[in-house]
Amino acid sequence: MPKLAFITYGLAAAAVSAFVATTSLAQIGGPSGTPQNRGSAAVNSGGNPYRVVRDWAQISSEKRPWGGSNGVAIDKDGKTVWATDRCSPGTVPGCLDTNVNPVHHFDENGKEIKSFGGGLFVWPHGVHVDKDGNVWVTDARIPTAAEVMKDPSAAKKGSAVFKFSPDGKLLMTLGKPGMKGNPPEALTEPTDVVTDPANGDVYVAESHTDVEDPALVGRISVFDKTGKFLRVIGKVGTGPGEFRTPHGMEFDSQGRLIVADRHNHRVQVLTKDGKFIAEYPAFSRGSGLAIDKNDTIYVADSESNAMRHPGWQRGIRIGSVKDGKVTTFIPPHKTDDMDGAMGEGIAVDAAGNIYTAEAQLRGVTKYVKN
Repeated sequence: MPKLAFITYGLAAAAVSAFVATTSLAQIGGPSGTPQNRGSAAVNSGGNPYRVVRDWAQISSEKRPWGGSNGVAIDKDGKTVWATDRCSPGTVPGCLDTNVNPVHHFDENGKEIKSFGGGLFVWPHGVHVDKDGNVWVTDARIPTAAEVMKDPSAAKKGSAVFKFSPDGKLLMTLGKPGMKGNPPEALTEPTDVVTDPANGDVYVAESHTDVEDPALVGRISVFDKTGKFLRVIGKVGTGPGEFRTPHGMEFDSQGRLIVADRHNHRVQVLTKDGKFIAEYPAFSRGSGLAIDKNDTIYVADSESNAMRHPGWQRGIRIGSVKDGKVTTFIPPHKTDDMDGAMGEGIAVDAAGNIYTAEAQLRGVTKYVKN
């Protein structure tokens, strides 16, 4: 999804000045990728054993079309699917001006089981199911000044993370809805959330801001299972352990944190405390990633084109999180856009089926092995 620049709320002027003074525009903006990987050979091939099932799931409870979708996750049962949508077809207004439900649960055949979350969100984004079956959803932007003027109640929505029970009861909120800023008080455009299966700590990736913004944030904020703020991992930049649009996260079988560092064109492998271990540029400009029980990694590239990542195609790249090598490439869907379209969020069920959340074409696509 194209990154959007919105008016910043809740950041103290002193904090912004300090950030700008210590961080050059060359560090936070500049070309995509990093100086080390901009010359990497494109990986656009690999045997593709998958059959594509477009429009796999329908929003039947409200009998409405999908809004753009960014998030998809597998339930703890290993077979049913959760997904988010932005309630309306375009990038904005998202879920403002409507009370339809943006969080959906589907059975293994794509039939909607339930939906919830109406009236809470501006721009639903990442979704994660923890080991207890609770559902975590990020809201990746705040309303614009014009949107607040139109509806003053919108000022208290956006830029937060919500934890729901499987039945849709709101259990916890991280950040202050309607405010962008620093933890523990606030979050800045959280894109994804994941919980540590070992101890329940909550990792929140920030942010979705235009990378040319002088107040750009690029970090992962960590909370304990009760919502107590613990620490921040990383900062804005192109170096090891630094981020520009961390857009997806998962833990592997070793308990390492794996991050789709989208604007830096790499997947990063970190310890739980943020210590850099490795980076894998072969997975391209990842919008989302998933890791199965065998440590196979699936990375969805929804944005590569001649301007953003010359020579690289959109698609799904599959390989090993152990060595960073790509073995399978699933090409993008054919559309009027010469680059095609590909989902952002990605998930893999216990049977090995892949699901992507489609921001451009909308809905959920399923990939079944032939």
